[in-house]
Amino acid sequence: MLNTILQVPITKKLRDQAAYSAQKMGFSSLQEIVRVFLNQFASNEITIAFQSPTVKLSSKNDRRYTKMINNIATGRVTPKSFSNIDKMMDYLNK
Repeated sequence: MLNTILQVPITKKLRDQAAYSAQKMGFSSLQEIVRVFLNQFASNEITIAFQSPTVKLSSKNDRRYTKMINNIATGRVTPKSFSNIDKMMDYLNK
């Protein structure tokens, strides 16, 4: 087997945090988790998704949206539904 070395510049803090997390997950080293990840990534067994962080609502908006959800759940308010886009656009353009 022909090996090569992959060098990735990272801060010592990041290396230490990642090594600690890898150890907590049962990996013997940070290198092991990198090898596992690269093998799975190369064989398309995993995908990567970049997501925006969750937005934290203010307490005022949290109460507002909770009330809206409760009104729908209890049947006090009936949400609109449409069978196709044209009907929805007709409704919105009234």
